[in-house]
Amino acid sequence: MKPVPKINRRVLVSVKNNTQLYLMALPAAALFFCFSYMPLVGLIIAFKRYTFDGGIFGSAWADPWYRNFQILFNNPDAFRAMMNTLFLNALFIGVGTAFALILSLCFNEIRSPVYKKITQSITFLPFFISTVVVGVLVSGVLAYETGSLNGFLSSIGRQKINFYMQPSYWPAIMLIVNIWKGAGYSSIVYLAAISGIDGAYYEAAEIDGASHFQQIWYVTLPLLRPTVIILTIMAVGKIMNADFGLFFNVTRDIPTLYPTVDVIDTYIYRALRKLGDVGISSATGFFQSVVSFILVLTSNRIAEKIEEGSALF
Repeated sequence: MKPVPKINRRVLVSVKNNTQLYLMALPAAALFFCFSYMPLVGLIIAFKRYTFDGGIFGSAWADPWYRNFQILFNNPDAFRAMMNTLFLNALFIGVGTAFALILSLCFNEIRSPVYKKITQSITFLPFFISTVVVGVLVSGVLAYETGSLNGFLSSIGRQKINFYMQPSYWPAIMLIVNIWKGAGYSSIVYLAAISGIDGAYYEAAEIDGASHFQQIWYVTLPLLRPTVIILTIMAVGKIMNADFGLFFNVTRDIPTLYPTVDVIDTYIYRALRKLGDVGISSATGFFQSVVSFILVLTSNRIAEKIEEGSALF
């Protein structure tokens, strides 16, 4: 009888000692397997001329095998959507992180528990608002005839702006909407990290004569750096994926806005709806995943070089 390898013994002992924890994790692991690993079989659609009657395995292979990717990269609309996705998500990550940090620092300075809960709830609430409702709210502000912003411009004698016909305004509009909707949620993570900072650091800084602002600059922010790096790496992993609901509902899928706010997700939706070509749509999604994987590895390596121990893996 062969002896049980040492590593297997450690696994068995760990399972025996933590049986309840493993049982609690089992449903989540099963869901993760079903929705994250089993669909990987569908990646072969990106290399096939998919037909609904043939299905995943019955459809013919593309000839050449890179046909769907060739069509994708030769399409100027697809390239534009990729560039818009990268630019807008990079903008969201950079500016959104700064706003979330500022909000968390402001929340940390509030001493009244009641006022602190009220302000946190107000900033946190937009995260739960449906993107359909957000689209209606934005339309109510920016509509040419009935929008409140154009009503204000008219009242002060300024000319109205037809925002839905001016794509140059929309990167800034989408940035404002994204921050309004997500900054409150992101700030809670940073606030939790601030709450975990040992008060001895602040006491030592105060003894050394540091002002309140200097304590924030030289104590709070440096100790928040690992959290910022980890969350940034996770955000970079999704930089090729846009919030379809937000972009589709806020822009109302108006073609005149495509030059600046048409992203990969909305492009895939239109390609699937108009062309019905599942293969090209699958190739686009596969390309998104590969680029995101490369970006995560790159940003993780950069994070490790910037600060040792701050990388995810």
